[in-house]
Amino acid sequence: MSGTSNGSSHMEQELRSQPETWREAVRLGGADSPLPKAGRRVAVVGCGTSWFMAQSYAALREAAGAGVTDAFPASEAFLGADRGYDAVVAITRSGTTTEVLRILDAVRGRIPTVTLLGDQDTPAKELSDEIVALPFADERSVVQTRFATTALALLRTHLGEDLSAAIGDVEEALSAPVAQEWVDAEQFSFLGTGWTVGLANEAALKMREASQSWTESYPAMEYRHGPISIAAPGRVTWLFGNAPEGLADQVIGTGARFVAHDRDPLADLVLVHRVALERARARGLDPDNPRSLTRSVMLDTTAPVS
Repeated sequence: MSGTSNGSSHMEQELRSQPETWREAVRLGGADSPLPKAGRRVAVVGCGTSWFMAQSYAALREAAGAGVTDAFPASEAFLGADRGYDAVVAITRSGTTTEVLRILDAVRGRIPTVTLLGDQDTPAKELSDEIVALPFADERSVVQTRFATTALALLRTHLGEDLSAAIGDVEEALSAPVAQEWVDAEQFSFLGTGWTVGLANEAALKMREASQSWTESYPAMEYRHGPISIAAPGRVTWLFGNAPEGLADQVIGTGARFVAHDRDPLADLVLVHRVALERARARGLDPDNPRSLTRSVMLDTTAPVS
Protein backbone atom coordinates (compact mmCIF):
# COMPACT_ATOMS: atom_id res chain seq x y z
CA MET A 1 0.00 0.00 0.00
CA SER A 2 1.27 3.46 -0.88
CA GLY A 3 1.29 6.09 1.84
CA THR A 4 3.01 9.11 3.28
CA SER A 5 6.66 9.23 4.18
CA ASN A 6 6.11 8.10 7.76
CA GLY A 7 4.20 5.01 6.66
CA SER A 8 0.66 6.22 7.40
CA SER A 9 -1.84 7.08 4.70
CA HIS A 10 -2.99 10.61 3.95
CA MET A 11 -6.48 9.42 4.89
CA GLU A 12 -5.34 8.45 8.37
CA GLN A 13 -3.52 11.72 8.99
CA GLU A 14 -6.44 13.75 7.72
CA LEU A 15 -9.13 11.92 9.68
CA ARG A 16 -7.07 12.26 12.87
CA SER A 17 -6.76 16.02 12.38
CA GLN A 18 -10.52 16.54 12.66
CA PRO A 19 -10.65 17.87 16.25
CA GLU A 20 -8.32 20.69 15.21
CA THR A 21 -10.15 21.47 11.97
CA TRP A 22 -13.50 21.46 13.77
CA ARG A 23 -12.19 23.98 16.30
CA GLU A 24 -11.14 26.28 13.47
CA ALA A 25 -14.53 25.79 11.81
CA VAL A 26 -16.27 26.79 15.04
CA ARG A 27 -14.18 29.96 15.13
CA LEU A 28 -15.10 30.83 11.54
CA GLY A 29 -18.75 29.85 11.87
CA GLY A 30 -19.19 32.08 14.86
CA ALA A 31 -17.73 35.09 13.05
CA ASP A 32 -19.50 37.38 10.59
CA SER A 33 -20.16 34.87 7.82
CA PRO A 34 -21.56 35.32 4.30
CA LEU A 35 -23.77 32.25 4.83
CA PRO A 36 -27.51 32.91 4.42
CA LYS A 37 -29.23 34.55 7.35
CA ALA A 38 -32.38 33.16 8.94
CA GLY A 39 -35.50 33.61 6.87
CA ARG A 40 -33.80 33.23 3.52
CA ARG A 41 -35.00 30.51 1.13
CA VAL A 42 -31.90 28.46 0.33
CA ALA A 43 -30.80 25.71 -2.07
CA VAL A 44 -27.68 23.74 -1.13
CA VAL A 45 -25.75 21.84 -3.82
CA GLY A 46 -22.82 19.46 -3.97
CA CYS A 47 -21.67 16.19 -5.48
CA GLY A 48 -20.97 12.91 -3.70
CA THR A 49 -19.84 13.53 -0.14
CA SER A 50 -20.60 17.25 -0.44
CA TRP A 51 -24.18 16.47 -1.47
CA PHE A 52 -24.62 14.35 1.65
CA MET A 53 -23.32 17.19 3.83
CA ALA A 54 -25.81 19.43 2.01
CA GLN A 55 -28.59 17.03 3.01
CA SER A 56 -27.59 17.25 6.66
CA TYR A 57 -27.31 21.04 6.59
CA ALA A 58 -30.70 21.42 4.89
CA ALA A 59 -32.41 19.29 7.53
CA LEU A 60 -30.64 21.14 10.37
CA ARG A 61 -31.43 24.58 8.98
CA GLU A 62 -35.13 23.84 8.57
CA ALA A 63 -35.33 22.19 12.00
CA ALA A 64 -33.73 25.32 13.49
CA GLY A 65 -36.48 27.46 11.97
CA ALA A 66 -33.98 29.33 9.78
CA GLY A 67 -36.00 28.98 6.58
CA VAL A 68 -36.87 26.64 3.73
CA THR A 69 -33.72 24.77 2.71
CA ASP A 70 -33.48 22.22 -0.09
CA ALA A 71 -30.48 19.99 -0.86
CA PHE A 72 -29.75 18.89 -4.42
CA PRO A 73 -27.02 16.96 -6.19
CA ALA A 74 -25.52 19.62 -8.42
CA SER A 75 -26.38 17.56 -11.49
CA GLU A 76 -30.10 17.52 -10.59
CA ALA A 77 -30.72 20.90 -8.99
CA PHE A 78 -34.03 22.66 -9.65
CA LEU A 79 -33.19 26.34 -9.41
CA GLY A 80 -35.75 27.98 -11.67
CA ALA A 81 -37.11 31.41 -10.85
CA ASP A 82 -40.46 29.96 -9.80
CA ARG A 83 -38.85 28.23 -6.83
CA GLY A 84 -37.93 31.60 -5.33
CA TYR A 85 -34.52 30.85 -3.82
CA ASP A 86 -32.78 33.76 -2.13
CA ALA A 87 -29.37 32.09 -2.09
CA VAL A 88 -27.47 29.05 -3.31
CA VAL A 89 -24.89 27.44 -1.02
CA ALA A 90 -22.37 25.21 -2.80
CA ILE A 91 -20.04 22.78 -1.06
CA THR A 92 -16.92 21.67 -2.93
CA ARG A 93 -13.55 20.54 -1.65
CA SER A 94 -11.72 20.77 -4.97
CA GLY A 95 -13.43 23.79 -6.51
CA THR A 96 -13.18 22.06 -9.90
CA THR A 97 -16.18 19.70 -9.94
CA THR A 98 -17.87 20.27 -13.28
CA GLU A 99 -21.49 20.01 -12.13
CA VAL A 100 -20.93 22.50 -9.30
CA LEU A 101 -19.20 24.95 -11.63
CA ARG A 102 -22.09 24.70 -14.08
CA ILE A 103 -24.58 25.54 -11.34
CA LEU A 104 -22.57 28.53 -10.13
CA ASP A 105 -22.30 29.81 -13.69
CA ALA A 106 -25.97 29.19 -14.49
CA VAL A 107 -27.31 31.24 -11.54
CA ARG A 108 -24.70 33.97 -11.71
CA GLY A 109 -26.33 37.39 -11.52
CA ARG A 110 -29.71 35.82 -10.70
CA ILE A 111 -29.29 34.10 -7.31
CA PRO A 112 -26.53 35.09 -4.85
CA THR A 113 -24.08 32.25 -4.21
CA VAL A 114 -21.75 31.35 -1.38
CA THR A 115 -19.35 28.43 -1.70
CA LEU A 116 -17.63 26.43 1.05
CA LEU A 117 -14.30 25.76 -0.60
CA GLY A 118 -11.18 23.76 0.19
CA ASP A 119 -8.79 24.59 -2.64
CA GLN A 120 -8.82 28.36 -3.14
CA ASP A 121 -6.93 28.55 -6.44
CA THR A 122 -9.80 27.10 -8.48
CA PRO A 123 -12.63 28.22 -10.80
CA ALA A 124 -15.28 27.98 -8.06
CA LYS A 125 -13.82 31.01 -6.33
CA GLU A 126 -14.22 33.17 -9.41
CA LEU A 127 -17.75 31.96 -10.10
CA SER A 128 -19.01 32.52 -6.55
CA ASP A 129 -20.32 35.78 -5.14
CA GLU A 130 -18.91 34.86 -1.72
CA ILE A 131 -16.74 32.06 -0.39
CA VAL A 132 -16.07 30.51 2.98
CA ALA A 133 -12.46 29.40 2.76
CA LEU A 134 -11.52 26.11 4.44
CA PRO A 135 -7.94 25.56 3.19
CA PHE A 136 -6.95 24.06 6.54
CA ALA A 137 -9.43 21.22 5.87
CA ASP A 138 -8.33 20.49 2.30
CA GLU A 139 -6.98 17.00 1.70
CA ARG A 140 -4.49 15.00 -0.33
CA SER A 141 -6.40 11.73 -0.13
CA VAL A 142 -9.03 11.09 -2.78
CA VAL A 143 -11.25 9.76 0.02
CA GLN A 144 -12.80 12.76 1.75
CA THR A 145 -12.97 12.88 5.54
CA ARG A 146 -12.05 16.11 7.31
CA PHE A 147 -13.27 18.56 4.66
CA ALA A 148 -16.79 17.17 4.81
CA THR A 149 -17.07 17.03 8.59
CA THR A 150 -15.37 20.40 9.02
CA ALA A 151 -17.75 22.05 6.55
CA LEU A 152 -20.73 20.63 8.43
CA ALA A 153 -19.23 21.67 11.78
CA LEU A 154 -19.00 25.23 10.45
CA LEU A 155 -22.56 25.14 9.15
CA ARG A 156 -23.86 23.81 12.46
CA THR A 157 -22.05 26.57 14.31
CA HIS A 158 -23.56 29.19 12.01
CA LEU A 159 -26.99 27.81 12.92
CA GLY A 160 -26.25 28.53 16.57
CA GLU A 161 -25.15 25.10 17.79
CA ASP A 162 -22.50 24.75 20.49
CA LEU A 163 -20.08 22.07 19.27
CA SER A 164 -17.97 21.86 22.43
CA ALA A 165 -19.38 18.44 23.35
CA ALA A 166 -19.13 17.24 19.75
CA ILE A 167 -15.41 18.08 19.66
CA GLY A 168 -14.92 16.10 22.85
CA ASP A 169 -16.82 13.23 21.24
CA VAL A 170 -14.68 13.26 18.10
CA GLU A 171 -11.52 13.08 20.22
CA GLU A 172 -13.02 10.05 21.96
CA ALA A 173 -14.06 8.50 18.62
CA LEU A 174 -10.47 8.70 17.42
CA SER A 175 -9.29 6.58 20.36
CA ALA A 176 -12.26 4.21 20.66
CA PRO A 177 -11.56 0.57 19.78
CA VAL A 178 -12.40 -0.61 16.26
CA ALA A 179 -14.12 -3.95 16.75
CA GLN A 180 -12.73 -6.81 14.72
CA GLU A 181 -16.26 -7.83 13.77
CA TRP A 182 -16.63 -4.46 12.03
CA VAL A 183 -13.45 -5.06 10.06
CA ASP A 184 -14.60 -8.55 9.08
CA ALA A 185 -18.30 -7.83 8.49
CA GLU A 186 -19.77 -8.95 5.18
CA GLN A 187 -22.14 -5.99 4.80
CA PHE A 188 -23.12 -2.67 6.43
CA SER A 189 -26.42 -0.79 6.44
CA PHE A 190 -26.24 2.77 7.78
CA LEU A 191 -29.37 4.48 9.09
CA GLY A 192 -30.28 7.99 10.19
CA THR A 193 -33.19 10.26 11.01
CA GLY A 194 -33.54 13.95 10.18
CA TRP A 195 -30.13 15.51 9.67
CA THR A 196 -28.32 12.21 10.25
CA VAL A 197 -29.77 10.66 7.07
CA GLY A 198 -27.05 12.59 5.22
CA LEU A 199 -24.45 11.12 7.59
CA ALA A 200 -25.76 7.61 6.92
CA ASN A 201 -25.45 8.20 3.17
CA GLU A 202 -21.92 9.51 3.62
CA ALA A 203 -20.88 6.60 5.87
CA ALA A 204 -22.00 4.12 3.22
CA LEU A 205 -20.14 6.02 0.50
CA LYS A 206 -16.96 6.16 2.58
CA MET A 207 -16.99 2.40 3.10
CA ARG A 208 -17.53 1.80 -0.61
CA GLU A 209 -14.78 4.20 -1.67
CA ALA A 210 -12.08 3.22 0.80
CA SER A 211 -12.62 -0.52 1.14
CA GLN A 212 -14.85 -1.64 -1.77
CA SER A 213 -17.41 -2.80 0.79
CA TRP A 214 -21.05 -3.72 0.24
CA THR A 215 -22.86 -0.90 2.02
CA GLU A 216 -26.33 0.62 1.91
CA SER A 217 -28.02 3.57 3.61
CA TYR A 218 -31.59 4.49 4.47
CA PRO A 219 -33.74 6.73 6.64
CA ALA A 220 -34.16 4.63 9.77
CA MET A 221 -37.94 4.39 9.53
CA GLU A 222 -37.64 3.11 5.95
CA TYR A 223 -35.34 0.26 6.92
CA ARG A 224 -38.20 -2.00 7.97
CA HIS A 225 -39.94 -1.42 4.63
CA GLY A 226 -37.80 -4.00 2.85
CA PRO A 227 -34.07 -3.39 3.47
CA ILE A 228 -34.06 -5.24 6.80
CA SER A 229 -34.45 -8.40 4.75
CA ILE A 230 -30.68 -8.41 4.11
CA ALA A 231 -29.81 -8.24 7.82
CA ALA A 232 -28.16 -11.49 8.89
CA PRO A 233 -25.33 -12.89 11.03
CA GLY A 234 -22.00 -11.39 10.00
CA ARG A 235 -23.63 -8.14 8.87
CA VAL A 236 -23.92 -4.77 10.64
CA THR A 237 -26.73 -2.23 10.93
CA TRP A 238 -25.26 1.07 12.20
CA LEU A 239 -27.54 3.86 13.38
CA PHE A 240 -26.63 7.55 13.71
CA GLY A 241 -28.65 9.20 16.48
CA ASN A 242 -31.64 7.84 18.34
CA ALA A 243 -33.20 4.52 17.35
CA PRO A 244 -36.88 4.36 16.40
CA GLU A 245 -38.86 2.25 18.87
CA GLY A 246 -38.39 -1.48 18.40
CA LEU A 247 -35.78 -1.22 15.64
CA ALA A 248 -32.83 -2.49 17.67
CA ASP A 249 -34.70 -5.62 18.78
CA GLN A 250 -35.81 -6.36 15.24
CA VAL A 251 -32.28 -6.08 13.87
CA ILE A 252 -30.86 -8.20 16.68
CA GLY A 253 -33.55 -10.77 15.95
CA THR A 254 -32.10 -11.28 12.47
CA GLY A 255 -28.69 -12.18 13.90
CA ALA A 256 -27.11 -8.99 12.56
CA ARG A 257 -25.09 -6.70 14.82
CA PHE A 258 -26.89 -3.48 15.76
CA VAL A 259 -24.55 -0.54 16.45
CA ALA A 260 -25.63 2.75 18.02
CA HIS A 261 -23.57 5.13 20.14
CA ASP A 262 -24.37 8.04 22.45
CA ARG A 263 -21.73 10.38 20.98
CA ASP A 264 -22.55 13.24 18.64
CA PRO A 265 -23.54 11.66 15.29
CA LEU A 266 -20.96 13.67 13.33
CA ALA A 267 -18.28 12.36 15.69
CA ASP A 268 -19.64 8.84 15.17
CA LEU A 269 -19.09 9.32 11.43
CA VAL A 270 -15.40 9.77 12.23
CA LEU A 271 -15.40 6.33 13.85
CA VAL A 272 -16.82 4.98 10.59
CA HIS A 273 -13.91 6.66 8.80
CA ARG A 274 -11.59 4.60 10.99
CA VAL A 275 -13.51 1.39 10.28
CA ALA A 276 -13.31 2.09 6.54
CA LEU A 277 -9.56 2.65 6.84
CA GLU A 278 -9.02 -0.60 8.76
CA ARG A 279 -11.15 -2.55 6.29
CA ALA A 280 -9.05 -1.13 3.44
CA ARG A 281 -5.86 -2.17 5.18
CA ALA A 282 -7.19 -5.65 5.88
CA ARG A 283 -7.90 -6.04 2.16
CA GLY A 284 -4.56 -4.66 1.00
CA LEU A 285 -6.17 -1.59 -0.56
CA ASP A 286 -4.82 1.96 -0.82
CA PRO A 287 -7.47 4.26 0.70
CA ASP A 288 -5.76 7.34 -0.72
CA ASN A 289 -6.27 6.17 -4.29
CA PRO A 290 -9.47 4.12 -4.60
CA ARG A 291 -10.22 2.17 -7.74
CA SER A 292 -11.75 4.21 -10.58
CA LEU A 293 -11.88 7.44 -8.54
CA THR A 294 -10.14 10.81 -8.75
CA ARG A 295 -10.04 13.74 -6.33
CA SER A 296 -12.44 15.72 -8.51
CA VAL A 297 -14.81 14.79 -11.33
CA MET A 298 -14.06 17.08 -14.26
CA LEU A 299 -16.18 16.40 -17.30
CA ASP A 300 -15.78 17.53 -20.89
CA THR A 301 -16.89 21.14 -20.60
CA THR A 302 -17.50 21.34 -24.34
CA ALA A 303 -20.36 18.86 -24.04
CA PRO A 304 -23.85 20.40 -24.05
CA VAL A 305 -25.62 20.78 -20.72
CA SER A 306 -28.91 18.82 -20.78
